[in-house]
Amino acid sequence: MVPPNPGHAANPSLRRQLASLLVVRGSGHSRDGQRRYPRWELSNGELRRLLEQGVGGVILLGGSAEELRLRCAQLRQWAGQPLLLCADVEEGVGQRFEGASWLVPPLALGRLHGEDPERAEGLAERYGRCTGRQARRLGLNWVLGPVCDVNNNPANPVINVRAWGDTVPAASALAAAFLRGCQAEGVLACAKHFPGHGDTSTDSHLELPVIPHGWERLEAVELPPFQAAIAAGVASVMTAHLQLPALDAERPATLSEPVLTGLLRRRLGFTGLVVTDALVMESISAQHGPAQAAELAFLAGADLILMPADAEAALDGLERAVEAGRISPERLQASLERRQRALALCPAEPTPASLETLLAQLEQLVSPQDRALAAELLELSLETHGGGPLPMGPGVNLIRLDSQLNSPQLPARAPALLRPAAAGYGARLLDGLSPSPWSGDPDAPLALERLGEGPVLLQLLVRGNPFRGSAGGDEPWPAVLRQLLAARRLAGLAVYGSPYLWQSLRPLLPPHLPAAYSPGQMPEAQALVLQRLGLAASALEGGFTD
Repeated sequence: MVPPNPGHAANPSLRRQLASLLVVRGSGHSRDGQRRYPRWELSNGELRRLLEQGVGGVILLGGSAEELRLRCAQLRQWAGQPLLLCADVEEGVGQRFEGASWLVPPLALGRLHGEDPERAEGLAERYGRCTGRQARRLGLNWVLGPVCDVNNNPANPVINVRAWGDTVPAASALAAAFLRGCQAEGVLACAKHFPGHGDTSTDSHLELPVIPHGWERLEAVELPPFQAAIAAGVASVMTAHLQLPALDAERPATLSEPVLTGLLRRRLGFTGLVVTDALVMESISAQHGPAQAAELAFLAGADLILMPADAEAALDGLERAVEAGRISPERLQASLERRQRALALCPAEPTPASLETLLAQLEQLVSPQDRALAAELLELSLETHGGGPLPMGPGVNLIRLDSQLNSPQLPARAPALLRPAAAGYGARLLDGLSPSPWSGDPDAPLALERLGEGPVLLQLLVRGNPFRGSAGGDEPWPAVLRQLLAARRLAGLAVYGSPYLWQSLRPLLPPHLPAAYSPGQMPEAQALVLQRLGLAASALEGGFTD
């Protein structure tokens, strides 16, 4: 066991109170060597020491549903007190934890909302119920969603399909429906990223975005989804790391008293928990050390400090601020009481009486209703073009994705790999680690001589993702399509993720050419898209041994 670090422990009782307002990052896997992101995920020794010192929350990522269930029980045992256990499961619990339901991204419903608002809102509430129920059964009591940003900037590199809409009515109604469903299952929801991260082309994981709009525009576009969430009783709100000069010319929203206290608390009347976005993000950590960032966020109006770059340093900074009188006892007590009220809203999942009971519960984690919801969402959000099956190979299956490494979208048995292979299309993967596919010629950007001969099936897994700094709009895919068509080599097109990319490419396609789009990137979405392109299931999709 790692020996305790006393830190700045002049007042152990005060330090323990402050620690309860920290949320640190841990892995859903039980072993240190299994951590997917060791830069941010604490080791078991560090995690256990902090929980024993009173740290009150953990954000989790990675592992199977079964592992998560055991991990949450382990963390609670180490803490010896009620914890806030959360995850970014904006697309269902299976987005982060294998074996649970992985649903199409929320923006798929935003696009349905314009045609059939009542159906879209009903599906959003079912989406929330599925997410909340599965989260609670696996030990989580806090879902870091819904995203309440209006994604009205197609170039947004980080929100994109995570938003519930690119219009104010869709984002407002669907986010509220999701959180009602989620919280009805006894799990806290979280409206993010206040006061609105939709209209930016900058990723706040990498640098600080600036939103230049005045008050009238903010009141008309950015704020209504948060107002709808507050009216629906959302338990928590997450801050945005972005600058709004119209509200605070000096500090980003996460560190701004006019934004968090003046606007969110007083003007909008929010009385629940305010949590920062992760303070390790470059938009904050590049300018402020962990102690200063934690103190400024708390003084601005945040109750919970999420992922400080150094938990001990953050606690030192908060403790010094209390002892110096910058943080009053009343202010600290208000945050402690808000945390307690939130915990009281989410009863713990009962402990199974036996291992057999636990295994039976896990076996029933994904209900028939959950499977039906996932399938309905995939079908509703699918778009197709052209007709006729793909020609048989030999040919090239050109797949663009963010990373070949550690990609849940493209496991070894992914339909995007196996179905084209069965038709004679050999895979070529393009990501940040691959040799550059680009020729330097703007009219013929793809270096075709590096791909091989034959027809090309182009599969694009493109969407906004943290840390990429782009939603794929900076890549010359329209020119690539024109080049492949001119060379008579484009056999078909599959787009997974961004609707904006699909909308830009579809008008370039000949009427007969088979193409399809899904907002989802998971294997189930690939199977449906490729089925519509005439590629039947491969025998290997059922699994094989090496």
